Amino acid sequence: MCAMESFDYKAPAELFAYLHGAKRSTALKYRRFDTSAEAIQFAIEQLSPDILRGSVIEVLDLRLEARQIRELYQSIDFPLARAPENQTNSETKRQN
Repeated sequence: MCAMESFDYKAPAELFAYLHGAKRSTALKYRRFDTSAEAIQFAIEQLSPDILRGSVIEVLDLRLEARQIRELYQSIDFPLARAPENQTNSETKRQN
């Protein structure tokens, strides 16, 4: 992402979680969040790595993919408390 230092963690966000290969009725999940920080935290701490890989968070005019979501979660500017590293579902060595 070009302007990570100016990312607005307070802006509303939408999460589109897609599991490739899932049945059509369960392949896409949508969830709205009051802040992008909450959406990022949910994606990292609650989604499995497979689902995160196919997920997108839309914030204002930005479309964040898994790699960018992880970078924002790990940023020193991330405003919410992070789960201990061994308790997040999406922490993975793979970079997308």
